[in-house]
Amino acid sequence: MNKLSAQDIERRLAEAIANRTSVPPKKLISDLLATFNLSATGGEDEFIFPARKTTVRERIFGGQVIAQAMIAANLTVEDVKHIHSLHSYFLRAGSEPKDLHFKVHRDFDGRTISNRRVVVRQDGKVIFNLTASFQKPLEGLHHQVAMPEVLPPEDCRGGEKYLEYVARNPSIPDGKIKRMTMPRPFEICHSRPQRDEQSTRQYQWFKAIAPLPDDPLIHRATLAFASDMGLLSTSMLPHGLNWTTPGLFSTSLDHAMWFHDHFRLDQWVCYIMDSDWTGGGRGHNRGSFFTSDGKLIASAVQEGMLRIS
Repeated sequence: MNKLSAQDIERRLAEAIANRTSVPPKKLISDLLATFNLSATGGEDEFIFPARKTTVRERIFGGQVIAQAMIAANLTVEDVKHIHSLHSYFLRAGSEPKDLHFKVHRDFDGRTISNRRVVVRQDGKVIFNLTASFQKPLEGLHHQVAMPEVLPPEDCRGGEKYLEYVARNPSIPDGKIKRMTMPRPFEICHSRPQRDEQSTRQYQWFKAIAPLPDDPLIHRATLAFASDMGLLSTSMLPHGLNWTTPGLFSTSLDHAMWFHDHFRLDQWVCYIMDSDWTGGGRGHNRGSFFTSDGKLIASAVQEGMLRIS
């Protein structure tokens, strides 16, 4: 492993800072919210998200299509009902330069529960499907697990600490700095174990980088978007791997979420992740979302493919 000189670190840090701050926060949030704007196609319960004219990646981020399918389902449900769970499968990689077509199937409408099934296509082929359940607010029994002890956001690796880590890490080549410091609509602070610890747990604090609208659906869709960030990497931890490992191929296979309570995602949320199993070329991962005062607001489970050539 080559040692970086002081000049190399200074150059790399300047590049990382310039890249991370190249887009204003309000623009990043505006672009995120724009992905939630689906247009009716004229067909019954059919919607479209148009192809992007310019893209930073060819492949659609999984969290984006989860949130969009959730929005499409919500467009067919009465306002008094709120999404409380979703189950989804990634079937084919989506392409940003192509239109996304959403077809919603109204499988069930009851007095308190509605169920929707969403099929997402590109070029006539199904790339993703999602089933979501919506419920009217009800009073009832309540309990939750306690939030584990974690470091506060300011003590985790985020902001300038993260950019310095990227700049000083000789295992990160110059060619990957731009991707690792790309502008994001979230402020993120990580806490990951050392590679030799073989831990199966990590966590990250995150929040929207600028204020979000008051609509609770926007906050739930934004959480669904963010829930795909980092969860699959948890099953790599005990094996000392990450997405930069040469020869590693990883991709999400399915994703499920349960929304427990209302929250705001322009305030800090802690995403605590663990992996209980890896095998057969797959990794199983679980996540819990807590507000800074310890309220459990959502849970997630994801399985992904892990292959090393």
